[in-house]
Amino acid sequence: MLFNRKIYPYIIITILLILPVLQAQTREPVAAGRFYSGSASKLRRACQHYLQKAGQAKLDGKPLGIIAPHAGYVYSGRIAAISFNEVRNYDYSTVVIIAPSHTHSFSFASIYKGEFYKTPLGKVKIDRDRAREIANKSDRIKLSSNGHESNSFGRGEHAVEVEIPFLQTIKPDQKIIPIVIGTLDYNVIKDLGNILGDMLKNDNILIVASSDLSHYHSYQEAEKIDQKLITALEKFDPKHFYKGIRDRKYEACGAAPITTMLLATKKAGAEKIDVLEYANSGDIQDGDKSRVVGYLSAAVTIEKQVNSNKTQEDKNMNNEARSQLNHEEKVFLLDLAEKTMRAAVKNESKPDPENIPEITRQDRGAFVTLEKNGNLRGCIGYVQPIKPLWKAVKEMAVSASLKDPRFPPVEEDELPDITVEVSVLTVPHEIDDIEEIKVGKHGIIIKKGFQQGLLLPQVATDQGWDRKTFLQHTCRKAGLPTTAWQDQDTEIKIFSAQVFSREELGD
Repeated sequence: MLFNRKIYPYIIITILLILPVLQAQTREPVAAGRFYSGSASKLRRACQHYLQKAGQAKLDGKPLGIIAPHAGYVYSGRIAAISFNEVRNYDYSTVVIIAPSHTHSFSFASIYKGEFYKTPLGKVKIDRDRAREIANKSDRIKLSSNGHESNSFGRGEHAVEVEIPFLQTIKPDQKIIPIVIGTLDYNVIKDLGNILGDMLKNDNILIVASSDLSHYHSYQEAEKIDQKLITALEKFDPKHFYKGIRDRKYEACGAAPITTMLLATKKAGAEKIDVLEYANSGDIQDGDKSRVVGYLSAAVTIEKQVNSNKTQEDKNMNNEARSQLNHEEKVFLLDLAEKTMRAAVKNESKPDPENIPEITRQDRGAFVTLEKNGNLRGCIGYVQPIKPLWKAVKEMAVSASLKDPRFPPVEEDELPDITVEVSVLTVPHEIDDIEEIKVGKHGIIIKKGFQQGLLLPQVATDQGWDRKTFLQHTCRKAGLPTTAWQDQDTEIKIFSAQVFSREELGD
């Protein structure tokens, strides 16, 4: 049966309308021939070369997230390969690649709505079921072509694409979820991080945060700026890292992806991030050292249990791990601090908790910090473990709200705007080797005779100090010569802190 000629124009119009949609199902490469070779054979050899150069994996435990740069391979390929080398021996159901948008801004996280991402090595299938699952959980996350397809000026985003050939080389059939974040809005970052954190707990996924570091400073200045970022990163505190970016203490074009990865992996139970390698574009042969870009390889893993044949440092690390609070214990302390603060401000009876978790009965140091609309409103605590943790938190919640000498007492009408943060300190332990001190993670106590000084972990981070400078300032805090840490009769102890609020816990 022949079609009526009158409907032919409608058929043609329909085909023309459908054709771009069908074509959009595969995202074509835009970085091939610019950031990496457009030849499949040359690209495969380049990835294999960089991965082979990375050598053996450096970490124990399966990575939950990695940071990898996204510059041209001649500049950053070696650093990116170090990150991907850590995951090559593990299987993942999906790899979530999160990148910033260099081409234009938009107010949400964009998950590519098509079926494939393509490079010269072929097509990579997108895990559309999980992509929809993520997008359905927040209005700030959308299935979209924004940030993936070329903008109105014909410029295409490269930061997801350049990571894919490394995955194709080590995991040819790997599914991915490509996400481009078009904003630095913390609400967008937090939503995506919390959703991915829940997925990490229940599913076998990997998060790749695509980012370069500082841009176009001199070689020496770039190293200085990037070291501040590394110090902040090693603190493993997403909110602190994000604030450093917003305050311009350091730079990363992929700050939103990195913060998202930190939030997700921390929610999944990870406690630290390992920096594997740092370099910048001036490190390549004949590289221009007057205007460089920084690159970083890092990974977040869940550590394997250490065996019985430990060094003293291993024992200290294991003891510290056993002192870490789990999610439920953090919630208990945060509830206690919030209820106590409200009761103190209203002059009501303080809460008398039941079912107190055993770990909170230990004598521990603790701080309670209050913020109002992002500004400090009170912070008081115990550094030394002089009373049970739950009692310390309860007492400090009262002191922070009513007795911080820097601020007037909190008024009742302020309570809706107050957020509470609890910092729990590990029990300080003595060290013999200063190499055990991890700047950004550990606080230091130095004692010689009757003189003692203490500095919290965040002090070194905020000041950009290295280990030696940190030790010198702790000596000065104790009223000792700055070289006293080298004396045989000086006692050096270290401790770390778990810092959490409703925002970090995702509650």
